[in-house]
Amino acid sequence: CARTAIGCGGSVCETQHSETSIYLDNITQILDRLLDGYDNRLRPGFGGPVTEVKTDIFVTSFGPVSDVEMEYTMDVFFRQTWIDERLKFEGPIEILRLNNLMVSKIWTPDTFFRNGKRSISHNMTTPNKLFRIMQNGTILYTMRLTINAECPMRLMNFPMDGHACPLKFGSYAYPISEIVYTWKKGPLSSVEVPQESSSLLQYDLIGQTVSSERLKSNTGEYVIMTVHFHLQRKMGFFLIQTYIPCIMTVILAQVSFWINKESVPARTVFGITTVLTMTTLSISARHSLPKVSYATAMDWFIAVCFAFVFSALIEFAAVNYFSTLQANREYIFCTHIVPDLQQILPESVVLKKRMNSAPVFDRPAKTFPNPPVNAQAFLQQGSAVPANNVLTGTSIIDKYSRILFPLSFGAFNLVYWILKDKVQFMNS
Repeated sequence: CARTAIGCGGSVCETQHSETSIYLDNITQILDRLLDGYDNRLRPGFGGPVTEVKTDIFVTSFGPVSDVEMEYTMDVFFRQTWIDERLKFEGPIEILRLNNLMVSKIWTPDTFFRNGKRSISHNMTTPNKLFRIMQNGTILYTMRLTINAECPMRLMNFPMDGHACPLKFGSYAYPISEIVYTWKKGPLSSVEVPQESSSLLQYDLIGQTVSSERLKSNTGEYVIMTVHFHLQRKMGFFLIQTYIPCIMTVILAQVSFWINKESVPARTVFGITTVLTMTTLSISARHSLPKVSYATAMDWFIAVCFAFVFSALIEFAAVNYFSTLQANREYIFCTHIVPDLQQILPESVVLKKRMNSAPVFDRPAKTFPNPPVNAQAFLQQGSAVPANNVLTGTSIIDKYSRILFPLSFGAFNLVYWILKDKVQFMNS
């Protein structure tokens, strides 16, 4: 220190510098004594009591979750605490706060993540590790990790599904007779997930539960610590991209029931276009899913919508077929049974009765031998439609379809979305 800055004599400054040097020398001596004869190849209490490792997890970032790969990613502070009596010390400080260089010189648990696919220990700008030693030999060891782990999913209820993604960890080499893991803060508080740490787009993180179990293998019995992160899928994306387009396509297919049955090109275009649209929607909906061998809830919805659309096309085929049969009979009646309609009934009466006949029948007139002139005047050339283009009425099949199809589709949607709410309630 400078005399002018603190107003002290040289002897005072020298005393302060001397005290600091003594303090640092004492800490250095403590560390040297701790490592003197220390063998980091042996666990604490080797050959004696079981070493207890207390753990807790602080999640700094959770997500994303991949349905295709069935995995999830999260960034955590993984903390472990244990007691190593070989590291007890006495001195002017209660806690030794050290950097990662000390970690390699002492024994640490061989913890690994059993269902982890890839795990990264952050090393920028230096290894992200916290290491502290208390006077009673208690050690706190914290690491910042990015963990990519498996999340087994059953997608039967997709996209109303929920999942419990596990994180399992334990000792790789030490059996339960040497190392046991426990939750440091109890089962309710040992895993902390702040709300702002969730970066999920398709899911809501609704909670987490912790547990522990024992696993027997050929090399011994081990303790496995497990954290389940409970996820509930959001429906917004699939409503916009799949459900609403499917519903609108079915409605569009049923609009054709109100189109005049003589408009064959229009109704044919309606049917074929809606079928192709449903095919495209069903293919695109599968892109965001793994290639599972079972049908999901969305697959069933798309299949039923496809059935309604295809049935609308078949309905028009049936209307056209039966109308053609009726038109055929009328044509034969006009050309063979009654040679000259005008000789029996006035033309206005004949036309009035024939206005209730069937739709377009595209059969060339030459199929029937030489129809009378009056019959040719009554019929269009090559068609069963009256020559004055008056509409011939609505098919009975169309009349029933206008009622049955919307009611059936509405009942299906009612049942589907009620079951959807029950499934989401059970998942939560």
